[in-house]
Amino acid sequence: MSSLTDRMTRRELLKAGALVGMSSLLSLPTRAAEAHRELITRPVPATGERLPVIGLGTNNYSVTGAAELAARREVLDQMWRLGGTVIDTAPAYGRSEEVIGELLEELGHRERYFLATKATAPNDDVAAAEAMIETSFRRLRTNKIDLLQVHSLTGLDALIPVLQELKAAKRIRYLGATTSSDAQHAAMADAMRKYQLDFVQLNYSIDDREAAAELLPLAQERGTAVLVNLPFGGRRGSNLFARVRGKQVPEWAREFGATTWAQFFLKYVISHPAVTCAIPGTTKLSHLKDNQAAGRGALPDAAMRKRMEAFWDELS
Repeated sequence: MSSLTDRMTRRELLKAGALVGMSSLLSLPTRAAEAHRELITRPVPATGERLPVIGLGTNNYSVTGAAELAARREVLDQMWRLGGTVIDTAPAYGRSEEVIGELLEELGHRERYFLATKATAPNDDVAAAEAMIETSFRRLRTNKIDLLQVHSLTGLDALIPVLQELKAAKRIRYLGATTSSDAQHAAMADAMRKYQLDFVQLNYSIDDREAAAELLPLAQERGTAVLVNLPFGGRRGSNLFARVRGKQVPEWAREFGATTWAQFFLKYVISHPAVTCAIPGTTKLSHLKDNQAAGRGALPDAAMRKRMEAFWDELS
């Protein structure tokens, strides 16, 4: 979900940090190097199923050009090999569902991934919502969707019974609701208390910590899994990579294995105990590798998270 400026900034940062990251890894003893590579997973409270903590957001998968499709095919071909499984999409993302369905069928990788998509019921129009859901099944070329979410809480009360029926019929495995706006957090809290949601999806980053005030503790209390969108800021929030342009990742971040800014930002998010998986928008293989590396090895503890927050707040 990053803009062209975001991606260019990140590319420069990746180049600057690559040699430093490699040299620090090579200097580790064998046992420490193994720990550095260990995949981090978190359980879905409703079932105990474990998911890798770094997934994929696909708002920018609505493409038709050969080069763009090839880049996204490469991401979907390699993601599971690097440890990631969660793919989040939505009908609102243009052709994204269609592109993902086509590419996964072509690659033969559908069963390797945890597919999440969304639905809405504007004006509580259940018939329109049901038609949207059936279209998602066709576009994704699957007979089972792992997670179906009410997008931005639109038509929540009308849709929950529909999702419950789909879950009972085993056409979906989990149900949930999403927001990407602090302005909806109060409504999301109400929804979490009213319904037994398997998942919620929230906006949360080191520069947008509002979800930690009520929603993340509530998710722990209610036994609800959490997907995090906008972990890098982006279209609806601050541009985290732009803010650190020209700055080095602090030396102390190596204590939890972060050698790039993407890893710094992601490890902050996934180190919150309520977070199940972060879903950064990713369209390039180099970014995929960087992001997935954040889902391995050590994570900052509570004291380190406070240090990260203080560091971030002091940045000009």
